[in-house]
Amino acid sequence: PSSPQASSEGLYFCDGLRKVDYVLVFHHRRHGSLRCTGTASVSQDQLSIVSNGNFPEEAASVGEVFMELGMARGSEPMEAADHEMHLIRQEFEANLLEAGLEVERDRETKTHGPSFTRIHAPWPVLCREAEFLKIKVPTKQSYELREESGFGSSMSSVWRKLNQPFEPKVPHQDHGSTKFLSHCFSRDKLHMYNITSKDTFFDNATRGRIVYEILRRTVCVRTCQTIGISTLIAKGVYDAAFPLHDGDFKVTGHLEERNDRQVLFEEWARYSAFYKYQPIDLVRKYFGEKIGLYFAWLGVYTQLLIPASIVGIIVFGYGVATVDTNIPSLEMCDERLNFTMCPLCDGACDYWHLSTACGTARASHLFDNPATVFFAIFMSLWAVLFLEHWKRRQISLSFSWDLTGIEEDEAKPSRNSDEHPRPKYETILLEKRQRKQGYSTCHFVSSMSPYSFQTVAEKLTWKDRLPGYFMNISSILFMFGLTFSAVFGVIIYRITISALMAMSPDPETKSNVRVTVTATAVIINLVVILILDEIYGTVALWLTELAEIPKTETNFEERLILKAFLLKFMNAYAPIFYVAFFKGRFAGRPGSYVYVFNDYRMEECAPGGCLIELCVQLSIIMLGKQLIQNNIFEIGIPKLKKLIRTLKEKEPTQKEKDEERPPRQWNLDYALVPFEGLTPEYMEMIIQFGFVSLFVASFPLAPLFALLNNVIEIRLDARKFVTELRRPVAARAKDIGIWYNILSGMGKLSVIINAFVIAFTSDFIPRLVYQYMYSQTGTMHGFIDHTLSFFNVSNFKPGTAPHSDKFPQLFVFLRYKDYREPPWSSDAYQFSKQYWSVLSARLAFVILFQNLVMFLSLMVAWVIPDVPKTIVEQLKREKKLLVDLFLQEEKEKFQL
Repeated sequence: PSSPQASSEGLYFCDGLRKVDYVLVFHHRRHGSLRCTGTASVSQDQLSIVSNGNFPEEAASVGEVFMELGMARGSEPMEAADHEMHLIRQEFEANLLEAGLEVERDRETKTHGPSFTRIHAPWPVLCREAEFLKIKVPTKQSYELREESGFGSSMSSVWRKLNQPFEPKVPHQDHGSTKFLSHCFSRDKLHMYNITSKDTFFDNATRGRIVYEILRRTVCVRTCQTIGISTLIAKGVYDAAFPLHDGDFKVTGHLEERNDRQVLFEEWARYSAFYKYQPIDLVRKYFGEKIGLYFAWLGVYTQLLIPASIVGIIVFGYGVATVDTNIPSLEMCDERLNFTMCPLCDGACDYWHLSTACGTARASHLFDNPATVFFAIFMSLWAVLFLEHWKRRQISLSFSWDLTGIEEDEAKPSRNSDEHPRPKYETILLEKRQRKQGYSTCHFVSSMSPYSFQTVAEKLTWKDRLPGYFMNISSILFMFGLTFSAVFGVIIYRITISALMAMSPDPETKSNVRVTVTATAVIINLVVILILDEIYGTVALWLTELAEIPKTETNFEERLILKAFLLKFMNAYAPIFYVAFFKGRFAGRPGSYVYVFNDYRMEECAPGGCLIELCVQLSIIMLGKQLIQNNIFEIGIPKLKKLIRTLKEKEPTQKEKDEERPPRQWNLDYALVPFEGLTPEYMEMIIQFGFVSLFVASFPLAPLFALLNNVIEIRLDARKFVTELRRPVAARAKDIGIWYNILSGMGKLSVIINAFVIAFTSDFIPRLVYQYMYSQTGTMHGFIDHTLSFFNVSNFKPGTAPHSDKFPQLFVFLRYKDYREPPWSSDAYQFSKQYWSVLSARLAFVILFQNLVMFLSLMVAWVIPDVPKTIVEQLKREKKLLVDLFLQEEKEKFQL
């Protein structure tokens, strides 16, 4: 029997004995109600479904119950649509009763607002479904885990003591050396299981999962053979369906009496617990394996960001420490060298001295130094190490969570023909049959049995999907074009604003052209990315839902993830790709510039190189997305949705307020935000992983900012799951699915991109070529002069030469950054030998870098086995013990 407190909170039926395992919600639009005696005669279609034992025995003994009527005497008739929905609910809930579930409806009469149908799964149903779903449960047989001995044991004990302050205070957490053998549940072997109480043997998450499996396969003939609660929700028969939380998340009594939700809130979802490890086992127990694996993956990713952040800080510190001794920076800042440069725009811009770009050169050295190459190699290996470490962690969790022997049809229902079709797929399929048969589909399928429906109904062929695929491809291409148009629009903004500011008579405005244009352009890029991100998420969902029409939820999720990732990847990284690989490459040279709209010159890199601009672009976009999108949107939008839902509910009258009882758990949970999947949570972390790995050579502090964000992100997500979301169904999963393939692909792509960033965007290769091929002393002295070409002022096109009062003397030769032949050469302004030497060295570095990193990655993957040795030994031992257990049982049966 349950405690009176739990019964009053709404976790049990009115009898206080049967646990509420699931709740169905629909909006009650009742035009009238009637109080009838138990002997009243009412038609079958007028009564709502009420299970046996709906009300306490004292109420039943009076012989009086409330019954919802389709048309009450003396009242207006129920609307046709509402009446049809009412009949559908009757049939569906009657089928649930036939499946063995017990149902309880709201006892009080309502004129509006939500009505709740509570569902309880009795012990026989739990046993039947647990056997059907192959749910693993612990047996009475246990064994001792082998512990390390000697030096390893001492180190483990020391490590446990050091970790003690970081461990969450979770009661009954199994850290002992004893493990119970697990086996798929079977009703024939109940004596083998450690059943202390039938009410608690299956935890709440498992009970909810079992009821959901029954709900999603229950057939409703009245709605054209609709299968499953999700279809009924899509058709508006029900508003929602969800399992209940374990009670309020705030602790009101003694700490020893905390439920799992309260423990998670205190030890996991509070920001003050940011330094503690996550109670992953309790997260898995409460929310299921799929959500548990997400938080375990996020924890591993965040932990491994710590060494990456430390190395990034060291690399940045090396740049700070050597900036005053860096010869190229000193030469660029030396006013005595007097390098007079070509104007940055036509007509309005003056000649300028290279020493005025001293600040840019010094800032560029902070991120473009010899340590950058080491850091790029380190981060490429870090990505491989992260994936290998996660595979080992995943195998360990599979062992401790009893997922190692999970059946294929249970782990990946998309491969199983028994997974039910999605509502949209079912609707399209029935419409197709209706067109083919020429009469009502509902009339056709109503004569069929539930089991023959899927075998007779045809599948959607490629001809049915062809219009959708055409719409899909054309829409994605349009989205790509929109992304490139946004990037091009910002480029035009930079070019035009630079030209306008250069023509300003204010000298201060002229001196701040590059800083102003770069900062405002990056902010515009950030705003555009945030807007397009929301649009692309909606478009990806719309295309997957309406165009592709996937058959199952698993197929739908995979296609949605791929489409959304592709669009958001292009959106987030397109501006960064432009700065890294395209900016300044097609600007031309003095006297022969490339123009946009015949008036504006293509923009060039800063005197210190494009790497510093790439660093600014990456840092602002990364930090902006994390602060605005991942945190403010993630906190603000759910609260705004909750406020809108609250305002939509009609304000109750004063009489209803006075008679209103304290809200039950199902009322509180219905007010929460529906759980919509883990795709948004994974997506934001995957995009962040791209910022950390793809262009990390230009911004060594990226892992540090990712680490600081993720420390908050873990607690933010935890708080959202515990306090703001309805409890999701405990979904079972062996791994993180398609996300691992995306991570692996991005890790390989990061090697290529970082190689090209170092080779073509930074000045690392030109410095090496100069030092070992062209330097007279074998040092970097003279490097700046070596990288600057000569230009004859007489070769300016008419109208493009500056009208300068600042430099009244006549300059014959100006300088510009490029490797070209001088004007007095026979091949004037053509690429010089130095250019081809540097280009060869760049390409050779790319090939060498990729092969070196790939070789080291293979070495790391080979050295670190996917499955820990201890897990392999324990799996063999468990298998042997289970065989011995069953042989002993057979022997005892034979003797009897």
